[in-house]
Amino acid sequence: MLEQKRNNQFSVDPAVLEKQKEYAEMVRTVLSARYAPKEPKAFVHTYGCQGNVSDGEKIKGILCELGFSLTDDLNDADFVLYNTCAIREHAQDRVFGNVGKLKPIKEKKRDMIIALCGCMMQQDYVAEKIKKSYPYVDLVFGTHVIHKLPEFIYRCLCSGKRVFDLSGGDGNIVEDLPIHRDGSFKAWIPIMYGCNNFCSYCVVPYVRGRERSRDFDAVVSEAKSLVEAGYKELTLLGQNVNSYNKDLDESLRFPALLRAINAIPGDFIIRFMTSHPRDCTTALLQAMADCEKVAKHLHLPFQSGNDRVLREMNRHYDRAKYLSLIEEAYRLMPHLSITSDVIVGFPGETAEEFEDTLSLVEKVKYTSLFTFIFSPRPGTKAALLADPTPREEKNRRFKALTDLQEALAGARTLAMKGKTYRVLVEEPAKAQGFLSGRTEGNVIIEFPGCPDLIGTFQNVTVTEPKTWVLKGELA
Repeated sequence: MLEQKRNNQFSVDPAVLEKQKEYAEMVRTVLSARYAPKEPKAFVHTYGCQGNVSDGEKIKGILCELGFSLTDDLNDADFVLYNTCAIREHAQDRVFGNVGKLKPIKEKKRDMIIALCGCMMQQDYVAEKIKKSYPYVDLVFGTHVIHKLPEFIYRCLCSGKRVFDLSGGDGNIVEDLPIHRDGSFKAWIPIMYGCNNFCSYCVVPYVRGRERSRDFDAVVSEAKSLVEAGYKELTLLGQNVNSYNKDLDESLRFPALLRAINAIPGDFIIRFMTSHPRDCTTALLQAMADCEKVAKHLHLPFQSGNDRVLREMNRHYDRAKYLSLIEEAYRLMPHLSITSDVIVGFPGETAEEFEDTLSLVEKVKYTSLFTFIFSPRPGTKAALLADPTPREEKNRRFKALTDLQEALAGARTLAMKGKTYRVLVEEPAKAQGFLSGRTEGNVIIEFPGCPDLIGTFQNVTVTEPKTWVLKGELA
């Protein structure tokens, strides 16, 4: 009863969804009259995280139901949509640049609809810039109203006017939207949306809303359906999966969810991201250790190794707490692969404080790191902090970090030589006749093989331990 009551606060009025079905039917009628006997084509490009990719799959599913076919050729499209990311300035600059390139295409194809959505559009200053500087963009909508896409497209088709819907609030959860999955054996499963942590550098809570978790049984049911359809890798997604249903009974929290999906019959692997150290518990680590289908890979961002910087970041843990989690994780899973995110040059970070980051990396010995130089995001507290460190010094620190990680990774891969790993074969490698796959620990191995192995598990022996991409052969 508690679970049902909690999720109702995020439920969309059924009448709204029924109305979208009516709009969908009207869109199909308009498109058929305009383009028959051909199908109109839609081009969708997603920037950013796996959560955005999952949203993009839902958008593609809706477009296919409306009568569009999908195309990878921008010039052949009748509908163009960029699903945007707001995490870093570079990502936003790429979007603006690519939107600018659409102007001459739009001049040739007046009926083409150009749409922008996603986190970047949820920021008022961005939406205003689009409105003033890119008048050929027809449709702009935010992260909370993907389910209203049929209505938006109908209004664009029939009114000839621009449509902007940046409804905010704490968002909602809409189940059973159509999905056009990008892969046939790897699938994303969002288990929650939004974030409550308000890290001082991060814009996510402002553009994605507060935390809200999907129904436990709905997630397990989706996972079961995917396994029955032949999917071999399921990745559970959330800005902080560790806080899934954290205000409910333990039987409905994230460790229990892992155990429930692990119990589904079939040969598949379970991954998840992203974990926040604040909510990483022994119960979660024990569930990882106990569940044979859960990958022994933990992505646990530490961001900085210095306590003062962590407080400025509003991360809600300190160095000692983080290292105690790592120690417990290694105790339960000695061969665990750990990866992390690191921000270099946070406002006010001193050279001595950065040395604490290097020492933490040296101590933990990560499999790999995602490293970034601080990028101020408008609207966040960190964007208002004094930042006296010159860019040249930040670049120097960044290089010191990546050099250290490369040395550690080289030593790690050297120890993998001659060992055999179970690999999910993902795609052809760049070298002709080679395939590329990932180990349970999320390490890439390339090896000779036939394309019909793609989508299967294979045992591969490491023959050449390069720093980032290993070479191997089928065992």
